[in-house]
Amino acid sequence: MQRASRLKRELSLLTTEPPPGITCWQNGSQLDDLRAQILGAADTPYEKGIFNLEIVVPERYPFEPPKIRFLTPIYHPNIDSAGRICLDVLKLPPKGAWRPSLNISTLLTSIQLLMAEPNPDDPLMADISSEYKYNKQLFLINAKEWTEKYASP
Repeated sequence: MQRASRLKRELSLLTTEPPPGITCWQNGSQLDDLRAQILGAADTPYEKGIFNLEIVVPERYPFEPPKIRFLTPIYHPNIDSAGRICLDVLKLPPKGAWRPSLNISTLLTSIQLLMAEPNPDDPLMADISSEYKYNKQLFLINAKEWTEKYASP
């Protein structure tokens, strides 16, 4: 019950006051099945890209973080080919930094920030990470190509 009212409140806020470049909505009739879109930020290789994400809210939310993954392929050291995201706020402690005070809006904003500033020292994709570290120009070209190929309207 508490979970449902919190989710409704969060969704309502995401609809009326969404973070810049982020939209989130209920997918069908299930309150725990959400979709989101993040617009690639200016001055990043993801600029003008529209990235779709799937959000599955667990039974124990907010004591457990939602499972979020990219549905749109993205060339990024912290996001794998299945769309899984390596980000501490998406995991429970001790390995992660999830807290019940966080919400879906905060998570989507953190993912948007991760897109703009990858963390090559905690990669899911080792090859993309070393490219980012040692051949940034090539990384930018590849990321931009993927954005044009998969995330353009």
